[in-house]
Amino acid sequence: MTKPPHRQMNKFGSCPFATAQKLIAGKWAILVMRTLAAGARRFGEIQKEVGATQATLATQLKTLEYEGLLTRTAFPEVPPRVEYELTPIGYAFTPVLDCIEVWGNRYIDYLHQHTTQAESLPQEEPTLSSHNER
Repeated sequence: MTKPPHRQMNKFGSCPFATAQKLIAGKWAILVMRTLAAGARRFGEIQKEVGATQATLATQLKTLEYEGLLTRTAFPEVPPRVEYELTPIGYAFTPVLDCIEVWGNRYIDYLHQHTTQAESLPQEEPTLSSHNER
């Protein structure tokens, strides 16, 4: 039996799951795209919103630009001004971002419920005798 397409390696460009995973695999990719979904932003604005280091963010922006998900526009001004903006195919990802937000909020609620339940249980300190009983 062969593996399902999304489980096979090197399926970029032929499997939608592998393709999407590769495009958004960067640590900051989803947060950058969410920030740019609201419109064009300058580097400093993106960095402030996302919280990535300058070098890491620059690498992520270059990757997203290379993949065609955003554009970088340098304006001939002094001081220089550069803006980043989602391309049409990058902007087409915003409904996915909306779904991730909904699911993420549900999972946060789940974590809070389970953390609260776990914290309310009496915590038994492990002892040498309880360890030996196993």
